[in-house]
Amino acid sequence: MMNNEENKNLAHRQHVKYFMRFLNVLPSSLSSHDTTRVTIAYFSVSGLDVLGSISSVSIEQQSRIIEWLYRLQVHPNKQNGDMSACGFQGSSTVNIEFDSEQNHYRCGHLAMTYTGLCILLALGDDLSRLNRQALIEGVKALQTEEGNFSATLSGCESDMRFVYCAACISYILNDWSGFNIKRATEYIIKSISYDYGIAQCPELESHGGTTYCALATLSLTNQLDKLTLDQIEGLKRWLLYRQIDGFQGRPNKPVDTCYSFWVGASLKILDSLHLTNYANNRSYVYETQDCVVGGFSKWPDTCTDPMHTYLGLAGLSLIGENGLLEIVPTLNITKRAHDHLKTLHEKWACES
Repeated sequence: MMNNEENKNLAHRQHVKYFMRFLNVLPSSLSSHDTTRVTIAYFSVSGLDVLGSISSVSIEQQSRIIEWLYRLQVHPNKQNGDMSACGFQGSSTVNIEFDSEQNHYRCGHLAMTYTGLCILLALGDDLSRLNRQALIEGVKALQTEEGNFSATLSGCESDMRFVYCAACISYILNDWSGFNIKRATEYIIKSISYDYGIAQCPELESHGGTTYCALATLSLTNQLDKLTLDQIEGLKRWLLYRQIDGFQGRPNKPVDTCYSFWVGASLKILDSLHLTNYANNRSYVYETQDCVVGGFSKWPDTCTDPMHTYLGLAGLSLIGENGLLEIVPTLNITKRAHDHLKTLHEKWACES
């Protein structure tokens, strides 16, 4: 790690090489994440996108990534047409047919579906091979009575992260029929804590990541006006107090590169990011940059990883760093990818 004068500017070329390595081979250090390969591909492809370097991925490799993703799409049950297990898997590591009586392995996962769709958009795919109805039915099957979402039918925690993923999937597919907006909004409001931050679930501790998931969901569903003025002002205050130099995710916790995005994007959604100290934020993120190998880490002088590298770049993009494309804070994709999505929405509208 280089915490000196050289580390005050973006090591653009090194970061491009860094992400390309993760697209070519999964390093042994990430072998435990093999079942969630799609998320690693998302951080890598989105990282190249925000760097303005999608063209570094050859057309042939882009095509291979797209084909790989479509092979991970879980289709309706051939016997009875059931769509409840539909979505994207995280990898083909566990690839056994879904059977509610026997196992729950081959079924969609909300985070993998969301990140898979983001990759397809970044690579310019037309989404024509998606079974959109099946994906929406897969989302619908995962919403609970409380209004939140489970990640997968295979039995998993249900919390704010997956409310957000379900909202993004519905927004991308331009179909909210599988997402009960009223129930999800009520769940989010119940999860606002005494300090006005938002928790994973009601009665839990406020957290920067889940506050982002909640606010982005409210924005995507046009429900921000359901928050009272006191709640909005309290949220702004709670978020602004997360800045030390960089941002922390909770009070009395160390700052961490990824919260430059999670907290920064939350403030952007509330039109309050300009109230933060950009210079201090930028300085902290650059302290975690590896100028030799590429990548960013969560803390200075620790190992880099694709998640913190992408979110560090996304956080820098929010404050207008040179050399980075604009990020759409609610979907966590570039404006370039979002513009492509808008053309698809227009096309679908004409076809319907």
